Amino acid sequence: MDVILRSDVAHLGKAGEMVKVKDGFARNFLIPSGLAYHATEGNKRRVEAEANRRVSQAATEQSVAAETAAKLEQISLTFMVKAGEGDRLFGSVTAGDIAAKLGEAGHPVDKRAVELDEPLRSIGVFKVPVRLHPTVKAEVRVWVVKE
Repeated sequence: MDVILRSDVAHLGKAGEMVKVKDGFARNFLIPSGLAYHATEGNKRRVEAEANRRVSQAATEQSVAAETAAKLEQISLTFMVKAGEGDRLFGSVTAGDIAAKLGEAGHPVDKRAVELDEPLRSIGVFKVPVRLHPTVKAEVRVWVVKE
């Protein structure tokens, strides 16, 4: 039986592909689970429409992320921290701190989007990458200064 996959199925195929499977597998698992459609002409058109919608939505998300990245490139964050000898911080500036400061500046970002290898533990100016989309990355300047 030919079916069109609605989502990725391990060892079978990716969403939108038409695959040939045994009748029982399609009737008893794929179709009731919502993982596949029967391969009719109407369903082929529906899958094509869904694919077109996904492509246009991804393009829109990328353009919005690019606009946001341009705004983030202009932002400079300043953290006033206590420091000891050798300009070593008491504590650190983490990705969560940077995300919170960006949120206060009007650009809410998830802390997991801030690509900080390890927390900032010294005084200085750092360029911190922020991933807004799989293909769009912005760099925010972070100033860590002594109180």
